[in-house]
Amino acid sequence: MSNPISATIDFDQDGVQHGFLQIPYSRNDSAWGSVMLPITQAKNGDGPAAILTGANHGDEYEGPIALHDLANRIDADHVRGRVLIVPALNYPAFLAGTRVSPIDQLNMNRIFPGRAPGTVSELIADYFSRVLLPMCDYVLDIHSGGKTLEFLPFAAYHELSDPTQQAACEAATLAFAAPWYLSLIEIDADGMYDTQAEAMGKVFVSTELGGGGTSTRATATIGKRGVHNFLVHAGILDADPQVPEQPPVKLDMQQPGAYVFSAHNGLLEPCVHLGDQVQSGDLIARVYSTERTGSAAVEYRATSDGIIMGRHFPSLIKIGDFLNVIAREVRA
Repeated sequence: MSNPISATIDFDQDGVQHGFLQIPYSRNDSAWGSVMLPITQAKNGDGPAAILTGANHGDEYEGPIALHDLANRIDADHVRGRVLIVPALNYPAFLAGTRVSPIDQLNMNRIFPGRAPGTVSELIADYFSRVLLPMCDYVLDIHSGGKTLEFLPFAAYHELSDPTQQAACEAATLAFAAPWYLSLIEIDADGMYDTQAEAMGKVFVSTELGGGGTSTRATATIGKRGVHNFLVHAGILDADPQVPEQPPVKLDMQQPGAYVFSAHNGLLEPCVHLGDQVQSGDLIARVYSTERTGSAAVEYRATSDGIIMGRHFPSLIKIGDFLNVIAREVRA
C-alpha cells in the first residue's frame, strides 16, 4: 500500500529548499490535521547523495543542533549532488523531549522498515525506507545518550558481511573525527534504522555524542564538525575537512564483560568517571536501597579491563538497567 506522507519540496529541483514531510494525523484537536516534519534539501546536479538525521530519539540534541545549523548556512553552489537534512527524525518525540513518540509510544529505532498503513512513527520509517534512503549513498544518524545514558563522544560503524561496505563505513566514521570511534556492538539490532540502511548497501555512520538529556558546547561542536567532515568525505561538500586538535582514538568493545547491568533497584553512586581506565575487579559503582536505611550498598565491579565509555544517567536505577560499558583502546 502507498505511503500517505507527502513532501512540500521538489526532490528533483536544484538549489536549497526548506519544507516539510506532511504526515496525516487525525486527532481530537485537529480532525484533518498533520504532523509537519521539517526537511531541507541542498542539490546541485548529479553526484553522490547523503541523508543526515538527528533526534531518532527525541531527547538527544546534538543532532538537531548540528543539522539546524547546517540547514541555515548550506549553499548549493558548494554542493555536488544532494544533501537531505532532517534535524528531528522522530519529530513528535523531539517536541515532547521523550525517547519514544508520545503519539504511538513507538521507538523509531526499533520499527524499521516501517509499515504503511501504520501509525505516525511507522509511516515515517516506511517513507524513509521506500523513498528517501533509495535516493542516497551516505547516511549519518546522530545520536547521544538522551536522558538515561551518557557516553564519551564517539562515532561508530558496524561489522558487516560485506568487507568492502564495512571498510567504507569505517572510513566515513573516522572522517567524522569524533574524539573516539569504534565498531559498535548493538544489544538489539532488529528494526534499527542502521540495520535498514546497511541492508540497502549504504555507507552508514552513527554516533553517541554525550547524554544526560542535554547538550554542551563541546558536544555541539563535535556534531557540527562531524557533519561538515562527513559531507566532505562523501565528496558532496566542496570544502576542506575540519581537523581536531587530537586525532580520533579507536576503541573496541568486543571483549566479554563489556556491558555491566544493574541487578538491583536503588540509588546509584558512580565510583568512576567517563574515560577512566579500569581493570577487572575494580569498583565502578554502588547501589543503595531506597526503601530503608541501614542496608549495605551493593558494590559493582568492572567485568573487563578497559576504559569507561558509557554510564547510566541519572542517579536512580532499576533492575536490568545498563550501568556501564567498558571499551578497550585499539593500538596500531
